[in-house]
Amino acid sequence: MIFGRELLEAREAQLLAPYGLKSRDSRGRAHQPDPEPEDRTAFQRDRDRILHTTAFRRLEYKTQVFINYEGDYYRTRLTHTLEVAQIGRTVARSLGANEDLVEAICLAHDLGHSPFGHAGEVALDELMQDRGGFDHNKQSLRIVTKLEQRYPNWPGLNLTWEAREGIVKHETEYDVADASQYDPEKRGHLEAQIANAADELAYTAHDLDDGLRAGLITPGDLKGLGLWEYARDSIGWHGEVLDQLTRHRLIRRLIGLEVADLVGATHARLEAAGVQSVEALQRLDHNVIGWGAELAARNRELKRFLYANMYRHYRVARMEAKANRVLADLFAAYTRKPDQLPKETRQRAEVTGDLHRAVCDYLAGMTDRFALDEHYKLFDPYTLP
Repeated sequence: MIFGRELLEAREAQLLAPYGLKSRDSRGRAHQPDPEPEDRTAFQRDRDRILHTTAFRRLEYKTQVFINYEGDYYRTRLTHTLEVAQIGRTVARSLGANEDLVEAICLAHDLGHSPFGHAGEVALDELMQDRGGFDHNKQSLRIVTKLEQRYPNWPGLNLTWEAREGIVKHETEYDVADASQYDPEKRGHLEAQIANAADELAYTAHDLDDGLRAGLITPGDLKGLGLWEYARDSIGWHGEVLDQLTRHRLIRRLIGLEVADLVGATHARLEAAGVQSVEALQRLDHNVIGWGAELAARNRELKRFLYANMYRHYRVARMEAKANRVLADLFAAYTRKPDQLPKETRQRAEVTGDLHRAVCDYLAGMTDRFALDEHYKLFDPYTLP
């Protein structure tokens, strides 16, 4: 038996919750003709198109917290993205949402991130402050709608409306969405909300893991934090020196706790709201995804700790300062003398009439090491161009 698109769509209609998005109900793609294949649903096709982009491959060498050359074991933007997708699919499966759409949004949510993590994003936003600024969410949408060139008849990937809406409405405590062209009066669909929560869950747990591995924080620093104490008690560990296996057990326990509470609390909100369609869910005055009150408070406590003790650690601060210098130098060099840019970037600047945005796009697409190499080539007189 071959499970083609029609059968897969029928299974979605049968298995998904009434407020889960069905691929056959998609509002379609911006550019036509682009007929759907017989072997995949529209949302599976979105996922596959994202996976094969240059922007996705570049995530392997983009910073999460620790710059790429600091060690092979720390998360990169790519491994973070894969972990978000795994968590997103688990939550979607439990809540009757569309796993394939959640996965597509999760895989695309950081495509627009600059080199050097959030420090790079801040640097580019400052450099472009008089020209529309820079935001990685908007940049992710630019990549999938304009910058990736893979088809002869249109720019971008020609993703479905629902995938693009999910990318646009990606938001966490630190990211606020601008969905002016994607039904701004509506909340994100359930799949978009799941992707947002999966992102927040993943970076909190895994940044804690990397911080412990790197020695930026110690088990003693975490004493008294509700989530940490719960995890320690649940595995029966109350030591002072944290070995690798125990650290894995603790982080795994934290993630399991977070996922279970997220699913349970969200299900309770869905039941209370009584929504029976995608439209009804998006018209609610609140997001349904989220943790229960107790765990939400513990999450805020942990995030405040990480901000004060890890993200503001002097080693991270030095990387941020380095990112600012590198990107500012490259931006100035390219805008002053555009013939140093690759041919494709110069052509985009000529077509659009916006050199600064073309340079910003070029810098945002760089990996950490490529940006550093370019800086050496342009500013070290003993390095060949």
